[in-house]
Amino acid sequence: MGGPLRDGGALTLAERALCRLDEIADGAARGFPPPPGGFTGLFALRRGGEVHVYVNACPHLGIPLEPLPDRFLDGAGRHVVCSTHGARFRAEDGFCVSGPCAGDSLEAVPVRIEDGVVLVPAEAGL
Repeated sequence: MGGPLRDGGALTLAERALCRLDEIADGAARGFPPPPGGFTGLFALRRGGEVHVYVNACPHLGIPLEPLPDRFLDGAGRHVVCSTHGARFRAEDGFCVSGPCAGDSLEAVPVRIEDGVVLVPAEAGL
């Protein structure tokens, strides 16, 4: 879903589409590859009509969080978990509540939803 998007009638290349909102199950998370030329992917968490997007990198070592595609959340779906050291992050703000990076936070990415499409800055993940 790349390419220019309309924002209030103006064409903009400053954003990129991750997916449609309905492509992320409510209460779940989904990973996305880095943009062209990027190295670090993103992931999005959905809670109803609200979406939080973060860079897919643990602040402790900078490695991807999930052990398998789209496996970011604990069994209860309340926390993001780093598969390497077990650090746990609040879904709503990315703050680390336990583990080797306690007190740090995931890198949040600005997100907005327009016409059912999840949009982030084009440079997110670069």
